[in-house]
Amino acid sequence: MIKRISKSYFNHHALLFKKINFEKISECSKIISDAGKKGGIVYTCGNGGSAYNASHYVTDWNKFIKKKIKQFKSISLCDNLGIITATSNDISYDNIFLEQLENQVKSKDILVCISGSGKSKNLIKAAKYFKRKKGKVIAIVGFDGGQLKKIANFTLHVPSYDMQLCEDIHMMIGHIIMKEICHDDIKR
Repeated sequence: MIKRISKSYFNHHALLFKKINFEKISECSKIISDAGKKGGIVYTCGNGGSAYNASHYVTDWNKFIKKKIKQFKSISLCDNLGIITATSNDISYDNIFLEQLENQVKSKDILVCISGSGKSKNLIKAAKYFKRKKGKVIAIVGFDGGQLKKIANFTLHVPSYDMQLCEDIHMMIGHIIMKEICHDDIKR
């Protein structure tokens, strides 16, 4: 039973890889790299497993991309537990990312929204605000892409309705972006 599930899971990954547009990942890497070179901030956000992906992106990107682009800066909007819980309690969970972005966004900044469904209200609110402030929004989504796919300036879409597969590949996309910007020159 377990062997069958494991094999099936990896087979589904292999099938999904054939559907991924790798040129779009390279385009996304360039957008993020260019923002860093211009002194823009790359914000990331997501919910659940996607929140961990958002945090992981920032960890890797700040550690490695800064070696190539000295002024590179990225911030995960998922990491300040105090502001997230205060906003959830006092205002609404739908505003946890928006509240952190208000009066911060510049036109050279990027917001990376990571979502399995693309339908999370808090991501949609943040993306709409970001666009109103002339920042660029990148959606890294699964399922049918939801509303985020329509709002974003740029979308990387993993065409699967399996949340775990989407989250796995979203994590890999973060690693690929880092490796592309660093020209695969990753050293501790």
